[in-house]
Amino acid sequence: MKAVRIVKPEQLEIIDVEKPVLTDDNNVIVKMTAAGICGSDVGIYHGTNAAATYPRIIGHEMVGIIAEVGNNVTNVKIGDRVIVNQVISCGHCYPCSKNRGNVCDNLAVRGVHTDGGYQEYINVPATDCYILPDSLSDADAIMIEPTTIAIQSCSRAGLEKDDMLLLYGAGALGSSILRIARQMCDNIIIADIMDDKLEEAKKNGAKYTINVLKEDLVEKVKEYTGGRGATVSIDAACVKDSLMLLLNATGNAGRIVTMGFSTSSTEVNQFLITSKELEIRGSRLQNKMFGKAIEMINDGKLDLNGSVSHTFPLTKAQEAFDFIDTRDPSIRKIVLTFDF
Repeated sequence: MKAVRIVKPEQLEIIDVEKPVLTDDNNVIVKMTAAGICGSDVGIYHGTNAAATYPRIIGHEMVGIIAEVGNNVTNVKIGDRVIVNQVISCGHCYPCSKNRGNVCDNLAVRGVHTDGGYQEYINVPATDCYILPDSLSDADAIMIEPTTIAIQSCSRAGLEKDDMLLLYGAGALGSSILRIARQMCDNIIIADIMDDKLEEAKKNGAKYTINVLKEDLVEKVKEYTGGRGATVSIDAACVKDSLMLLLNATGNAGRIVTMGFSTSSTEVNQFLITSKELEIRGSRLQNKMFGKAIEMINDGKLDLNGSVSHTFPLTKAQEAFDFIDTRDPSIRKIVLTFDF
């Protein structure tokens, strides 16, 4: 069967690998139908993802059809359309004992630490498979995984109805967070450097927008919050000065969620944290949020249709990654398909 492997940074190859076989009565074989390209996949390709190991069959946004089931499997059956959880946790370490398997001491992520979804078939535990809503195509269903990341960040933020949320970044991550946040919070400020993205964010539920190239972020946030600053800030831009900006823009007793994965040093002012008694919280991956995302779709609270802008067959993965590097403004979400 065909697979896409990153041998080392900047070296992608299409390879032939053996089709997996069932190794456990609790496992299933999933025939892949769609796999998304995420910013972290691009990071693995370019060598900027600090968590990745090489060589690696990448892909953590995985949709497919159940092709085989183990003898003990009861939650899915052959023919079911499913999305696959990318998080593998041990279940017995300290974080797992606190129901935080997404930061398990022995964490492995499919497509990052172990081989992922850029292959025609994958062998996974049945409990990692979630049946897809009929309302979504396989390609659009890829967006369930980024949605779980957004739900996780809002959960980590402890977002409440009367919060004044500052969402820094209106790209793919910020847009996903906005979809969730607008259902939990009435007052959302979104900041970015692109007017078109800010305009779209305004249409999608942001109360205020700030172009940080043209306006002073901290001044505008204070203007929109009656002088006190945001109660919650989420960093969906993850650039070098993000955290420091949010420390300044967040008011006393506020909460800041950082999602960046860079290992580069960044400036932090201890006085701002201590004097305001700010809480700085990380948000990584997702913690059993697939069921929540699918429930929201089935209840009509979330519509992911039309999310994908481009598709490429798996065998043209190099073309897809090259296209992403052009930063073409038409790109929203690119999905690899398996109809080749």
